[in-house]
Amino acid sequence: MPLNPRIAAALLGTAAAFTLPNTAVADTNSGYLIHDMDREQAPVVTPGKEFEAPSDAIVLFDGTDLSAWRTEDGGTPKWKVENGYFEAVSGSDDIFTKEGFGDCQLHIEWASPADPAGKDGQNRGNSGVFFMEKYEIQVLDSHNNRTYADGHAGSVYAQYPPQVNATRPPGEWQRYDIIFHRPRFNEDGTVKQPARMTALLNGILVQDGVALTGPTSWLMQKPYEKHPDKMSIKLQDHDSPVRFRNIWIRPLSQPEHLKPIPMKKREHKVALSPAQLDRFVGSY
Repeated sequence: MPLNPRIAAALLGTAAAFTLPNTAVADTNSGYLIHDMDREQAPVVTPGKEFEAPSDAIVLFDGTDLSAWRTEDGGTPKWKVENGYFEAVSGSDDIFTKEGFGDCQLHIEWASPADPAGKDGQNRGNSGVFFMEKYEIQVLDSHNNRTYADGHAGSVYAQYPPQVNATRPPGEWQRYDIIFHRPRFNEDGTVKQPARMTALLNGILVQDGVALTGPTSWLMQKPYEKHPDKMSIKLQDHDSPVRFRNIWIRPLSQPEHLKPIPMKKREHKVALSPAQLDRFVGSY
């Protein structure tokens, strides 16, 4: 005799609370169960409004002074600060952040001179952003300006040309958002993992996780040499009055909620076999 529908529904609800034998529950490679409500939540970061850094960023230039920067020998930079930006002064040399960084997200805005003054190629608005003082993404007025492909704005200098030329006209503010992962070295100094870079220029992807062949350099390919895990960000004085503003950085580390943990196993409740469930079939 068929089972009463109401009884069947009740039994189905009861059976849902049991784990059937030989039924595997998928685990994630993080050690947590899929959709585990006990898993640590991602930290909350408040996005910045226009011209503002997010809440967890380190501000490297707030429009007022170069207190976060130094010269190579530790002195006070001689770059000009005015109207919410600072400007490279020819002959004043490169500047370096006082704090060192490894893996990071960097936001930096820059503008080449509004009047190229008849200059072309690498002589138009040339500067550079160097991660760890060694790995450069190029700054250049690349608007209607022919030069070698791996020297345009958006290039990993001398290694990777930008995927597209996304520069605005000279004098207009350009925006870089760059993700940099430092190289990893073995104890003997050999490369365990090369540096990698992803970059957006004016919101457009120009470098997509490229692996750097080593430090960037003009007309030569330098090999990797083991160096500290954290080093300064460097901005280049290339005898051109390039301007910079709104600079902030977010050091990147693996968040706690993404770190592997000992594998968590789901606790089994009462398990009923199909034969046992068959016993419930009948007239009640």
